Amino acid sequence: MAQHNPWPDEGNTGHIWDEDIRELDNPPPLWWMLAFYAGFVMIIFYALYYPTIPLANSHTKGLAGWTAVGEYKESKAQLEAWRQRTFAAEEEQLRTLDVTEILADDNLRAYAVNTSKVLFGDYCMACHGWGGAGNPNFPILANDDWQWGGTVKDIEAAMIHGRVGNMPARGMMGNLTDEEVVQVAEYSLALANGEGENAEFAVGKALYNGKGLCMACHGPAGKPLAAAGASNLADQVFRFQGVPGNLQASVLDSYIYTIKYGVGQQIEGSRQAVMPSFRERLPDADVNIKRLAVYVHQLGGGQ
Repeated sequence: MAQHNPWPDEGNTGHIWDEDIRELDNPPPLWWMLAFYAGFVMIIFYALYYPTIPLANSHTKGLAGWTAVGEYKESKAQLEAWRQRTFAAEEEQLRTLDVTEILADDNLRAYAVNTSKVLFGDYCMACHGWGGAGNPNFPILANDDWQWGGTVKDIEAAMIHGRVGNMPARGMMGNLTDEEVVQVAEYSLALANGEGENAEFAVGKALYNGKGLCMACHGPAGKPLAAAGASNLADQVFRFQGVPGNLQASVLDSYIYTIKYGVGQQIEGSRQAVMPSFRERLPDADVNIKRLAVYVHQLGGGQ
């Protein structure tokens, strides 16, 4: 910055750079000043017209009576009215057709899927994860492992009636010892790994088919005889992860815990596997259950 001012009568501030670049002290244009003062007027108008000024326990309401919630509700009502007008035919079909008929109609199926994503996020994602990927200790919907069947009718029935998992503790008769529980667990895990016929698991297999009566629900090879709520033990899909308090416990430890304490039993430590009925939870449930059934079916595992 120069130490002298070669233009003392110019009206500059005396700040000069590179010998001739200086900062002037001219008044702003009239139009700019008018706009500046108009801004203050608009602030006063805004404060009077809209809810603005905080009070001890509330705020000023404003002459317009406007609220963000009111505007949201008005916009939502307009959107709903537009949807009803635009998609009236599709909504009527969803209401009157059977869920299998909806699935068979490509256009209607696509409509049901596209209008189910928010519903799934609001009512299903907390347990089943986004896209049906499953959260810890909740079923995955994006594979083909279904305890009660994976047809679109089965899925619809699950949402209407709910599901309650049940498995007796310590085998069907409840008479397996701690050592036998471990042997059955090792055999069950061997079934999942394709090693069920190995000689080292012969004792566990005998207990599985005999004293434990596990085969009554899970089938002789770990594959349930019917879609009656029993887990498929012959695949790599595990219904429960870890043990209570330690989700990182091994799969074998998880098997041992489940066999020891059962599922849905009235004993301390028993696993719980409950899906509530959505007949009373969903708005307009008659239509939205069909909509969601189609959506879940197309996630990747529907039969």
